[in-house]
Amino acid sequence: MGSMTDAVKGFGVTFSHMFKKTVTTHYPEKPDPTAPRYHGRHILNRYPDGLEKCIGCELCAWACPADAIFVEGGDNTDTERFSPGERYAANYQINYARCIFCGLCIEACPTRSLTMSNEYELARDNRQDLIFTKEQLLAPLLPGMEQPPHPMRLGDTEKDYYLGAPANPGTSAGAETR
Repeated sequence: MGSMTDAVKGFGVTFSHMFKKTVTTHYPEKPDPTAPRYHGRHILNRYPDGLEKCIGCELCAWACPADAIFVEGGDNTDTERFSPGERYAANYQINYARCIFCGLCIEACPTRSLTMSNEYELARDNRQDLIFTKEQLLAPLLPGMEQPPHPMRLGDTEKDYYLGAPANPGTSAGAETR
């Protein structure tokens, strides 16, 4: 008798789902929008003059629990300046075969140069293609920006870049102005 009631209960679940409206997602043609705070592909941001925000401190690599980030810092010179500080990221790589998209690298970044976008289509046919280089991660140059290396345009010292951000909202994409 008990097995008969269990079977009726099981079929009841099946019948209750048979008459519900089906939800179809037309993914490749019309993908659903992601949540605003979705952690997707990383972006290395720039200042409004085109200099890179990344100073090559390697804190993001140390904070990464999956060991997916490799950073090699280089020194800026007066003739070749890539960032406002003393250093810049000469080599920057993120291995998306290892990345768990936890966001700890974003929290560790002192200059807020590393952010995460909503882009989630990262599938590749080759594992080597999942290693994104600095050129792939850098934000594109917007109008008014100049390709580094070039001298600082927003001030004479790096403090003008870092301390001037609250007074000059144009120095960020909105993350620094809370």
